[in-house]
Order: sequence, then structure tokens, then C-alpha cells
Amino acid sequence: MDDQNKNLILATALSFVVILTWFILFPPEEQAPAVTDSDGQVVTAPVSDGLAPQVGSEAAPAPVAELGAPAAEAARIAIDTARLTGSITLAGGRIDDLSLADYRETLDPTSELVRLLSPGADALPYFAVHGWLAVDGVNQDQVPDPDTLWELESGSTLTADTPVTLVWDNGAGLTFRKTISVDDNYLFEVEQSVENATGSQVSLRPYGQIRRDGLPDSRPFFILHEGLVRMSDGTLEEIDYDDLPDLSTDEQRSEVEANGWIGFTDKYWMTNLIPTPGTGFRSVARSVNGVYLAETVYPAVSVAPGGTASTQTGLFAGAKEWETIRSYEQEDGVEGFIDSIDWGWFFFLTKPIFAVLHFLNGIIGNMGWSIMLLTLCIKTLLLPLAWKSWVSMAKMKELQPEMEKLKEAAGDDRQKMQQGMMKLYKDNKVNPASGCLPILMQIPIFFSLYKVIFVTIELRHAPWIGWIRDLSAPDPSSILNFFGLAPWGTPEIGSIFYIFSLGVLPILLGISMWMQQKLNPSPTDPTQKMIFAWMPWIFMFMLGSFASGLVLYWIANNTITFVQQYSIMRLNGHKPDVFGNIIGSFRKSEPAAANKSSPPKGKK
Repeated sequence: MDDQNKNLILATALSFVVILTWFILFPPEEQAPAVTDSDGQVVTAPVSDGLAPQVGSEAAPAPVAELGAPAAEAARIAIDTARLTGSITLAGGRIDDLSLADYRETLDPTSELVRLLSPGADALPYFAVHGWLAVDGVNQDQVPDPDTLWELESGSTLTADTPVTLVWDNGAGLTFRKTISVDDNYLFEVEQSVENATGSQVSLRPYGQIRRDGLPDSRPFFILHEGLVRMSDGTLEEIDYDDLPDLSTDEQRSEVEANGWIGFTDKYWMTNLIPTPGTGFRSVARSVNGVYLAETVYPAVSVAPGGTASTQTGLFAGAKEWETIRSYEQEDGVEGFIDSIDWGWFFFLTKPIFAVLHFLNGIIGNMGWSIMLLTLCIKTLLLPLAWKSWVSMAKMKELQPEMEKLKEAAGDDRQKMQQGMMKLYKDNKVNPASGCLPILMQIPIFFSLYKVIFVTIELRHAPWIGWIRDLSAPDPSSILNFFGLAPWGTPEIGSIFYIFSLGVLPILLGISMWMQQKLNPSPTDPTQKMIFAWMPWIFMFMLGSFASGLVLYWIANNTITFVQQYSIMRLNGHKPDVFGNIIGSFRKSEPAAANKSSPPKGKK
């Protein structure tokens, strides 16, 4: 086997290994089922002994909310902004009912809005609550807990222009207030204050808590992080849901000196507690009997008799939009907030790739065409690297007749074959290894773009043309119903027959790979030749269920590569009869076609 073919086989094998590892060797883990009672109802996790706050303890965690009757019976305050709709319950002053006005569950414009937070009536509880921990001079039952019934002091509906203020008097000289405001996007501001009329000094610790009961109702992907995410003074930490119960006390807590945030992230949505930049706090991640908690606990504040103390914190609850999140980072000083998006191991590629894609989409207004233009930009950047490679491969293709003669002369003597090929390469100044470098360069770019298309919400429900209405989903057309001409449907995603339900884009992908392959030298070994001949069609089936945006990128990449390679070969005096070879490949064998190629320069 010659070095050129060894390297090409190696590069291709690496591509197959990585893709197959993703989807076969490491399938998605099954989510643990929710705990139910004998009637099949979801059980609300009880408060575990030893986890209630310890009065006066600097290490006290925030209390775990008990979802009792007050949450269902308490009055509510409506949330109504251009991007958010929902309500706040006066039970605990929880933000526990929130839907995203710009996003629906499906492409159907009449489908339900995406619901992010829930009080637990028709979904597992998921909410944010803010409160106080008693430290000195006051008992814990004298401070508001997550079920305390507050009163509305001012405001009627929470909008971007009108905040609301809640008040609670403990009857023992302490008056607590909670003022909640929200901006035009997804950032809430919660200001808590306590007024001391007890006649003696008291000490309290403010806290914020996000509680999520059970696991999200979504299909898990091992390449995507869903769970807790937090930033602590520049250090990003991602903890999966199933790892939270196993954390030690030291692992649960992170002492943040100045800048940080903590919360839960899904594929497209997230909730995060964001203390005021420059504020120190304790970041706590824990799990209690199937309840997942993200907390910010602040240093104790002392309130003199007749005095007032207050604290302010942010709460992000919304879609993981790149531009919105970046504005909070750059304009509001939320350090590292852009890293709440799961950029993956190739973050040094995924971040700039998406930035360019977002810029192009801002100009073009269509993500599909932006992907194609991005591909052209990437291929232009890689052109100097590819130039020498394609010139070398052009020479290799012209040497095919000589290589066939060497193979016939050497017979089964592999050493003689290798020596003859190395001499042939040397005499014609051909580097057999240069052909696989562009292939190797494409692997991290391919995976980076796959990551970008998979995790960024900007591709969700983004249309391209005609039948492609969602670039984050597979091509919905199918050869099994003649691309919509037949009256029957197609197999659903996950069905054993779905892999055979090829759409238009996967078929174009296979054709584009096949055409590009015709410009490259054919292996002399029959086994290798067979592998390479089947490769475009194998990839066609493997990538057929990938996101349409990724398949579109691959088609554009193959097409641009074909044009570039063909042009470079022509400019360097080589005249590949690729179109004749494509037609002829249906009628005759490859060796016969190869014998009609022009002889190499200097050979008779």
C-alpha cells in the first residue's frame, strides 16, 4: 500500500471513528424516571433532615421550599413584557410561571409558547425565590420563607416599565420588602430590604435560589451539557444533573470574591442567578432527593435599630441568544456570561465561527445562505494550504498509468512495489502525504460547525428555502414517499427505517462527495478502491439524519472544493477529464478510464 493511500485511509478512518463513536459507541444516557406514588402522581421531594438552615451558622444553605397549599391558593401578579409572559405568586414571592413570547414548541404558529418556569400545577416545579437566613438577634421563623404569604404594596403588573413591590411584616418589628423589575429581554432585578424596628441589632444573610424538581423533559445528548453551570471569578464549571447528588460539601460550594453567576442550562434556555458584579458571595450547587438547587448566599448584614439594609441581585430567565447574552456581558459586566452557551472542546473555533455566521446572517437575513457564504470564507482561508496538496494530487492522478505498470511488474512483491513507487514520486517531485492535510484540517472545522448548529438557538426553526423550514432539524423530505408526491408519510426520527428515509439534501451530499472523489487519484489496491467507491454513499446515509444546516455546509464545502481543485489542476497544466470519467464510470472500470489519462510529463 503506497503512502498516499495510507494517509488518505487514515484520515478517512479517523472521521468515521469519531462520528461512529458519537452515535454508536456512546449513545445518549437514559434519563432517570421521575419518582411517582401508587397513583402514578409525581412525588414532590420532601425536605431532607439536616438541610434546613442552621440559625447563626455561616455555612447554612438556603432552605428547600416545601410546596404547600399557599402556592396554589395565593394571589398572583402578572408578568407582561414584549418577550415574557407569566406571573409571580405571593406565596414566597416566587417567580414561578414564565413563558417566552418569541418561541413556540414547534413550527406550527398556533403551538404552545415555550414554558420555562412552572409552579408545579401541570409540570414539575421550576422557579426562583429570594429570601433571608437568620444569623443573630432573630429566629428563622421570623424571616420570610419560600411559602410566606406576601402582600402587594405597589404596582399591579410587572412590565419593563413598571416594577412591583411586595411587603411582609413579621409582627415582631421586622418589615421585609421585595421589589422586582425586568428589562426588555430576560433579566430580572430583585431588590430585598429589611427595616428593623425591634429596638436591637439583628444580623441576616440574603440568598437567592433556583429550584428544579426532577429532570427536564428533553432527549439527552452526550455532546450537549444540560445541568448546572456556574462562573466563579473566571472559572467555568459544568455539572450534569446526575453528578449533583454525589458532590461533596467542598465541591458543592464555591467562594466567589467579586464576579460570578450560577444556574441551570438546557439546550436553548437557562435560568441564572447573577449577583451584582463586584459582590462576593457563596455559590452553592446541590441536590436533595431529586430536587436540584442553585444558590447564591451573601455575607451577613447587620441592621441597627431603626435602620434598613438592602441587597440587589439579578435573575436571567430566558433564551440563550448570543447577542442578548453578549450584551449582558459587555454592557452590564456579567463576566464570562457568553460561556453559558455550550461551545464545547473546540471553543476556540466554535466561538469565532458563530460570530462570523451571526454577522453574515445580519447582512443576508437567511441562515442557510449565511452557512454557504461562511463555507466559502473558510475554504478561501484554507486555499493556500490546499493549493500544494491539490497540485500534488493532480500529479498523482497523472501517474496512475505508471503505478498500474509498477503493480503488474511487482506482482506480490510489496517491497519492490514500494521502492518503485517511492522512486516514481521522487522523479516527479510528488509528496504523497500532502493530500491528506486538508482532510485533517476539515475534521475540527466540521465538528465545530456541527456544535454551532446543534446548540445555538439562532438556528432553531430557522428556514432556508422551500421545504427546509428548520436548519436545526433533519431534511424533512424523503425518497420513501417520492419527496412528498406520494400520499403516505415517512418514518419518524428514531425509527429503524428512518435511516433509509433520505431527503434531497443527503442525496445531494452523496453526489457532491462522489464528484469530488473523481478528481483524486484512485487507489491501486482493489479493496481500497472499493472502500473509496462506497464512501460517498455511506456518508450520505450517516449524515442524512443530521441537522439540515450541517448537511448544507457539507454540500457547499464539497462543491467549492471541487471547483477550487479543478481550477488549480487546470492552472497547473493538468487537464482532468472529470466529467468524462463520471459518465464513463457507469460504463467501464476505473483502470480502463485511467489508461486514457495523459502520460506524466517527461514520460513517453
